[in-house]
Amino acid sequence: MLPPVNPQRLADTFVTLCEIDSPSRSEGRLAAHLIALIRDQLQPEAIYEDGSASGTGSDTGNIVVRFGGDAQREPLFFITHLDTVTPCEGVRVRFDGMVFTSAGDTILGADDKAGIAMLLEMMRVLRDAGLPHCPIELVFTTCEEIGLLGAKHLDYQMIRSRMGLALDSAGIDLLVVGAPAANRFQLELRGVAAHAGLHPEQGLSAIKLAGQALADLPLGRLDAESTANLGLINGGTATNIIPDRVVIHGEVRSHSAAKLAAHTESIRLRFQQIVADWQDPTGLVAGHPSFSWHVDPEYPAVHLSSSSPLVARLDLAAQRLNRSLRHTVSGGGSDANILNGYGLATAILGIGMTKVHTTDEFIALNDMVRTTELLLSLVTS
Repeated sequence: MLPPVNPQRLADTFVTLCEIDSPSRSEGRLAAHLIALIRDQLQPEAIYEDGSASGTGSDTGNIVVRFGGDAQREPLFFITHLDTVTPCEGVRVRFDGMVFTSAGDTILGADDKAGIAMLLEMMRVLRDAGLPHCPIELVFTTCEEIGLLGAKHLDYQMIRSRMGLALDSAGIDLLVVGAPAANRFQLELRGVAAHAGLHPEQGLSAIKLAGQALADLPLGRLDAESTANLGLINGGTATNIIPDRVVIHGEVRSHSAAKLAAHTESIRLRFQQIVADWQDPTGLVAGHPSFSWHVDPEYPAVHLSSSSPLVARLDLAAQRLNRSLRHTVSGGGSDANILNGYGLATAILGIGMTKVHTTDEFIALNDMVRTTELLLSLVTS
């Protein structure tokens, strides 16, 4: 039988973490707090900071903490991120004995400080009980909320474990075993500027061209595995100038690599065709439209089978507690996508955080205790 989690200690840790400001690229204060706490209380085998700050622009690198364990057991890593979305400065936590919320007009920060608090409590229980466990690595990344930058710049040679968990999802007793790959793109349409009142016939509106392309462009849910979105559109300089430039930023996601490529290409072709088909209606336009396009692969997909060693190990840990885990796929991306892309099998565990990225964010202490119990069962099984 596993020793009990200390709910009060877990709650106190979580509140302390939430009230340390850590917006993306300013995670240094939280990182320093964690390093000092872990070094003083948990006797790690080693603590490392990588050199990712030069690539992410953060005031700290990613942190990897290594704990020894039974060498006969397969090691595991656990990954959480240090940064929080805005508004996240000056967070004050309200706790009614059951549920944590923000006491003000900020987010709470359960995403992902609840995950960090659970890992610290897991290690404290292991320390206090002297329980044998597998070798453990804790990975704290920066800049997750602004494009998974910390994970993308992580020095993966620092991680010895070949499998692990990202504690970074809603739900409870929920295991995310699939997540889509994503492409981020930027496209630019060029028209011809002219005075909108004196010589409108000499101009070509890039905004009008973009509107023609967008009129019947499939967006949203494209199929059972794929989505597409245009999130930012910028164009024009003044109301009396026919706009000669529009820039559009968007994304495509899919669980299928083939569909991801096909849907991304269909968007490019749509805008390319609008430019190719354009004809000067007046014969007075001093130029022709043009089009440029750039795609960045944002992150690879997550595909873990129910029979994979990692998922089987998690299911067994839940069974030890007379529970079962619901397996699901998500439409979002996380650090787990990046780690899987490097060959590190990573599932995503629901930790109970709710309404994340809003000022209505909350999490229940009972759910945090329940998840910590699962983590303890996992590392000691």
